[in-house]
Amino acid sequence: ADCAVLVVPAATGEFEAGISKDGQTREHALLAYTLGVKQMICAVNKMDEKSCNYSQTRFEEIRKEVSSYLKKIGYNPDKIPFVPISGWTGDN
Repeated sequence: ADCAVLVVPAATGEFEAGISKDGQTREHALLAYTLGVKQMICAVNKMDEKSCNYSQTRFEEIRKEVSSYLKKIGYNPDKIPFVPISGWTGDN
């Protein structure tokens, strides 16, 4: 594949579970890199959820933490666009 879309949940609790040591967000990012995917887009989903309510602060917190992990595994976070989305309401 030429590009991967890493979908990260923004909801409180879900993001923390995904980015934890054994979380799926980490696993999927590492898997993409291991398979040779050099380009990535990070979609921060569920921004409409009550605990987020489209919070810029929450989005930036997620972007910072995910960027840090992506850098550790070999990606350049400066080249990864982060897009806040809501699959439920269709906002993107």
